[in-house]
Amino acid sequence: MNTPPSPAEWLAAPERATPEEVVAHVVAAAVWAPSVHNTQPWLFSAGGQEIRLYADGRRQLLVADPGGREMMISCGAALFTARLALRSLGYIPGTCVLPDPAQPSLVARVSWQRRADPAYYERQLFRCVRQRRTHRGGFDPLPLAPELLAVLQAGAQRDGALLRIITGAGSRAALGAVVETAERAMRLDGAHVQELARWVSPPGSTRADGVPATAYPARPERTDPPFPGRDFAHGHRWGLPGFSFGAAARSAGVVCLLATADDRPADWVNAGQALQRVLLTCASCGVAAALHSQPLELPWLREYICAHWCDGTYPQLLLRLGTVPQAAASVRRPPASVLLPGGGEPRGTGDD
Repeated sequence: MNTPPSPAEWLAAPERATPEEVVAHVVAAAVWAPSVHNTQPWLFSAGGQEIRLYADGRRQLLVADPGGREMMISCGAALFTARLALRSLGYIPGTCVLPDPAQPSLVARVSWQRRADPAYYERQLFRCVRQRRTHRGGFDPLPLAPELLAVLQAGAQRDGALLRIITGAGSRAALGAVVETAERAMRLDGAHVQELARWVSPPGSTRADGVPATAYPARPERTDPPFPGRDFAHGHRWGLPGFSFGAAARSAGVVCLLATADDRPADWVNAGQALQRVLLTCASCGVAAALHSQPLELPWLREYICAHWCDGTYPQLLLRLGTVPQAAASVRRPPASVLLPGGGEPRGTGDD
């Protein structure tokens, strides 16, 4: 009787893998992409040697993200991860972003026909897909190597985005004040508070999406300059114990703005791809990333950032980078729950 090969066997010789095995490998990796509030707003469909990635509008944040910009950024991060998973098998992915105007939820088609051994850096990035975690707090006061920052900027540009490093102390403090303004405004907005609460899980929850109590500190860490994080616990005292003691503020780290030359859905997808490349490159070098989307969810603050720091480009996300011990744990839905059976198309995902 023939015994099916184990995953380790066919990953070692991927040219013998069936299309179904390749799809399983790719989707199992892609679900570990970052997404706003860990909403995981994606679905996959496959047929032959092609995977189709859809945005799941049922998971869109209708208050914070009514235009779907952050949803498409999240899907872009999943797309980059899918492409990287194919490279880990030695395939060259063929990618078409937003291929059908009649299906706005169809984010991309990805196929694999040609082969080439993955580069060393691609193997390193893929090893970090499941290890990478979003950090929510301050950093150690260790500077990051200028060479690393240059690599991150070049990588973002490769995916059609710009990573702007904010260097001046005054600019860093001003951006922190913008984040603080946004966070205060959202905490006073009942609709924002209720939407965020729907994506936060209490300790011990078995939920496979949203933000678990193992993903953020119980007591927000002060940074210098201040960059407040989301109030996930909202007075419940959930979260992880902090690493630092005392009232001293920790470093805010290297402050960056991820931007694009235009502000269309394709640019949002590219921003997501660039984001995941930046995050995985950082993780491969022992660097953590904190993400701030609050001020970009308020149109008037996004316009302010655009006018003062983006030089004619469009801000998509604010990041802080640095070194810090990490204990955060995240959750993901099983790959089978996001892979449509029989290669079918999704229903009720937001398409007209």
